[in-house]
Formats: sequence, C-alpha cells, structure tokens
Amino acid sequence: MRTHLARLVAVLAAVAALLAAPGTAAAEVSVPRQAAAWNPPAHLVQPLNEVWNHVESTYPNLYGFRNYGWDQLVANRGSVNYCVRWESDAPVSAALRDRVHAALKKQFGKWTAAMLDNGTGHNAWPYTTVPVNIVGWAVKNRSTLQWTDNSVDIYAGNLDGGGAPQCAPDCGRFFHQDGNYSKCPGGAARHYDQSLWLTKGFQGGAGGDWGQRVGQEYFTGALDQENIHIYLHEVGHTFGLDDFYDWTPTGQCCFLMKAGSADRITEFDKWMLRDFWRHLKSRYGY
Repeated sequence: MRTHLARLVAVLAAVAALLAAPGTAAAEVSVPRQAAAWNPPAHLVQPLNEVWNHVESTYPNLYGFRNYGWDQLVANRGSVNYCVRWESDAPVSAALRDRVHAALKKQFGKWTAAMLDNGTGHNAWPYTTVPVNIVGWAVKNRSTLQWTDNSVDIYAGNLDGGGAPQCAPDCGRFFHQDGNYSKCPGGAARHYDQSLWLTKGFQGGAGGDWGQRVGQEYFTGALDQENIHIYLHEVGHTFGLDDFYDWTPTGQCCFLMKAGSADRITEFDKWMLRDFWRHLKSRYGY
C-alpha cells in the first residue's frame, strides 16, 4: 500500500512540476507509465533473443548512440519533421507534392502503429499518433517545383558535397543533435529530423538516422500502393533495426528487414521494433 501511495505522490508531483514550468502547455504533459511485461508470442522468443544478441555483439555504439528514430520522436514530443531532397529534374506539381506527403504519413505510420495494442502504447510507448510533417523541399532549380504557395520551405541550389540538393544543414537534426536550431531561418519549428531523399535512377535503398533514400521513379510510382516496401525497410534502419544478409533467426524465413523476402511489416518485424524500444526506453524515463 505504501509503495502505491509513494508512486501516486511522485506522479502527482511530476505533473505539478510540468504544469508549473513556464511555457509548458497542459496538452504536452506526459506521465511515464509503469513498464508492461515483455510478452512476445512464444514462437518468437528464441529468434528475438538471437537478434538482440547479434545486435549487442555487432553494433559498435548500440547504447551510446543518441539519434535513433526513437530519440527524434521523443525530442519532438511525438512527431517527426521531414525534408524532401528531390534529386531529379522531373517537375513537381502541388498535387504531386501533396501526394508525396500523404504517402509519407501513411507509410511511416505503419511503423508507429506497430507500437500500439488496441490503440494503447505497448510497453509504455507514449504516443498513440505520430504526426509526420514535411517542412521543406530541396531542388537544384526552383523551376522544378510548380507551386507558388509557402506551405513548405524551399531550398534551391543548396547542394551537398556530391552535388545533390539538400535542405539547410542549419535546420537538420543530423547536424545539430543537441537540438540547437538557432541558425535555422525558420527556427526550431522548421527543423527537419530526417530526409526523404528521392534520387532519379537510384536502385534499391539506404536508410539511417539521417532518413531514407530511394529511387525517385520508384517512390512516385508507388504512391498508391498499400506498402512502399523499400522505403519501409529503410525506416526500420532509422529505428535501429538490422539487416539480415548473412544469417536468419531460427524459424523465420520472410520478414521486411530481410531484404527481398517480404513486402510489408510482418509480425516478426513488429516484435523486433518493440524489442529495440524495450532496451532503450529507460533513457527516456519509461
């Protein structure tokens, strides 16, 4: 009984402190919940253990790295900002711009939905919805973008070392993992956490804490598909999930993170994601 009262007092004190903090809105208050039991299906226990043992033995800075997708969402209190790097001379209408955004929200949302059980966050996961915002588009030539409204920031002719268009590094989390966006023209609200890098003629995909890169023709040609599976695979890497080029966990043949074996997030992918959260959530106080 004393333990329960102590927990209640601690929670109430935390809420009071947050509400009293200058500039803190009531809607932003998030009270850590008690950890739920780790309860994967019995047939996945062994392969999940194998995966985590492999991750621990092969990732050079598994627990010290601080820019996983998890870190980005928590820093933003449950949202993610994107920059689109349009490495192509194909014109982009306002309608295509909006379709890209809609597809991005739907596809990224498939991973965050994997953290929910009947609308409730699994194992203290704090966000039931994760807004996905596009705050900027980067192109070589402004004329490629066929709209005149100011719904997103536009970066024209801002090229990286390889000649690819990029949004302003001053606004990118990859470059400012301390959260200092004081030099970003639009301030912190217009920063971007990840880039959706769409490159003409690019084959396959790449992904990490910086975002995801896929072919421009592939992504725009798949906007109406239920699963844009190469992009989905690369988002898995953003959240820290591994590749499986040279080994397969016991009893698992076909899952999204084993490239080429599945075209959607499977049960095993979902539980690998949850296992990653289980091992990192304490850094956020959950």
